[in-house]
Amino acid sequence: MQKLEKLIERIIRRVNINLRGQEFDAGPFLKPCIPLKKLSEFYAFYGITGQHPLHFHFSGSNLAGSYFLGKCQVDGSILYKSDIRGDELKSKGESFQYRGIKMTMDQDESFLISDSLLIKTLVHNKSNDPENPEIFLIKNSASCPFANIHGSPLEGSFLGAFATADLTTLHGCILGPFSYVQVGELWHEQIEPGEIWINQENSFDFHYEFPQDILEEYIHVQPGKRPQGRFMDFLNDRKEEFRRVFDVVHLAPLPAVPKSASVNRYALIKPKTRIGENVLVAQRAYVENSIL
Repeated sequence: MQKLEKLIERIIRRVNINLRGQEFDAGPFLKPCIPLKKLSEFYAFYGITGQHPLHFHFSGSNLAGSYFLGKCQVDGSILYKSDIRGDELKSKGESFQYRGIKMTMDQDESFLISDSLLIKTLVHNKSNDPENPEIFLIKNSASCPFANIHGSPLEGSFLGAFATADLTTLHGCILGPFSYVQVGELWHEQIEPGEIWINQENSFDFHYEFPQDILEEYIHVQPGKRPQGRFMDFLNDRKEEFRRVFDVVHLAPLPAVPKSASVNRYALIKPKTRIGENVLVAQRAYVENSIL
């Protein structure tokens, strides 16, 4: 336990030093969300498919209850019930376009998560970072519960609860709770809670910020306390239902799921739900009384 506490402090210091110009301390937001006693109770999962060759490298890390799919390398980090999905990692010889320039992979792409702390975070690759095409990098960064990192390498950044970095490389940035960015690349920016920013260079720039009084009803975070609000109440009320999905090996098959649809084995589908053609239901989704 002492080694875990020492590693947590080391990671927080690294995050803070990267955010030193913004006078931000990640510790009071992260520590209340880290159940130290539970970090030793869970084991990690590694998904195996015919399209994803095995690749492990875990060193000095805690991977409590996290799920991995695809090549991965983790050093000196703590992951707690995070979901690291590499189903779109690029392979050696594969090409992609960046601003009209064709890039070819010299080797298989792999995750590299270093000196980072990810709490109940969904990481989905699909990176087109032209500077490091073979590495999906998360370094000196931290995220609070239910943040989303989608195609977004991070260096020295902090994501608040329910924040999303989508196809955006972040350098020394802070994303407030329930914020969303899809802007390509950000340097030393602070995104306010509930701020939505989508930018397509030279063609589109969209800004919106949820009213703070409404936002706080659904999610609000105070230093030294866990996130609170309707979102957290919803999740806590259904905790046992989600736990069963992960504990039971053989679940009853879902009725009438079209061949063109994909329903993840770790999604929670309640009665009176109809799955239509070309529907994707991701892991940890909760669907009830719905037509998709």
